[in-house]
Amino acid sequence: MKNAKILAALLGSICLFAGVAQAADTANTPRNSRLDDQTQLPKAPAKPVSQQYFQPPADTDIPNNAFGELVRRGQDLFMNTKALAPEYVGNEMNCVNCHIDRGRKANSAPLWAAYPMYPAYRKKNNKVNTYVERMQGCFQFSMNGKPPAADSEILTALTTYAYWLSTGAPTGKALPGRGFDEPPPPKGGYDIARGKAVYEKQCQLCHGENGEGKKVGVTSVFPALWGKDSYNWGAGMHRINTAAGFIQHNMPLGRGETLSDQEAWDVAAYINSHERPQDPRLINGSIDETRKRYHADDGVNLYGVVVNGKKLGQGVQ
Repeated sequence: MKNAKILAALLGSICLFAGVAQAADTANTPRNSRLDDQTQLPKAPAKPVSQQYFQPPADTDIPNNAFGELVRRGQDLFMNTKALAPEYVGNEMNCVNCHIDRGRKANSAPLWAAYPMYPAYRKKNNKVNTYVERMQGCFQFSMNGKPPAADSEILTALTTYAYWLSTGAPTGKALPGRGFDEPPPPKGGYDIARGKAVYEKQCQLCHGENGEGKKVGVTSVFPALWGKDSYNWGAGMHRINTAAGFIQHNMPLGRGETLSDQEAWDVAAYINSHERPQDPRLINGSIDETRKRYHADDGVNLYGVVVNGKKLGQGVQ
């Protein structure tokens, strides 16, 4: 079991993100502005060529005291969320699946760039959120589960880990590498059929022909990209523009920055053209009402849109 957890921690971040052509409605949108639109945070600046990204402390710098024990506990939870907090995780995801290299990697929504920017407004719930509330949203949407209590040991440990990773980072200042830095929409829009070809060539080996991911025994080592074990329709990654940014910078693992803007948008559209768990904010059982309230102005997404003759957003159990 221990070896399976270690394998999951090492490999879980490897391959996550790592048809009619559809015109994107954001042809003139600058990089990353959609993320800013969701949070009202200052746009993350581009990294000067001569400058390195912020460097978080190394594991060897974790102190050998009570604080350090909680940092390590938070790191363990971050790497093995499903195994260590199963009552709060409804799919097969771990925090590290979207925040590569234990939350350290630039342009993978690193914790060192996120923690110092909260409290911040979020359009998702139309209020100013604390960092703890932001994490609760991850459990509810990205992990298709239920949020731990704000004062729970789980969120205290995860917050402590994020605080420690941001040691030396300026408070309230947007750092290069924050978020996913979305590529601009291709002039001709995205193409789901073209995205399928990219998926088959670049993603299928790890994530499966049907996006189901890969397991060793009962342990997920490559996360599902759609279906019952993936993120739900309320997760930020269901936005094609957000997924395109993550994919372009981080996937395939070890070969990030190799997909073109077009390829990133196409494969993100293909992935997000499949069913996944329902948005927990579903209004009166109505996909149309839910789209109008939560999705119509939420970046570029396919919730409530008819694709290949089927209206997406039905959800899966």
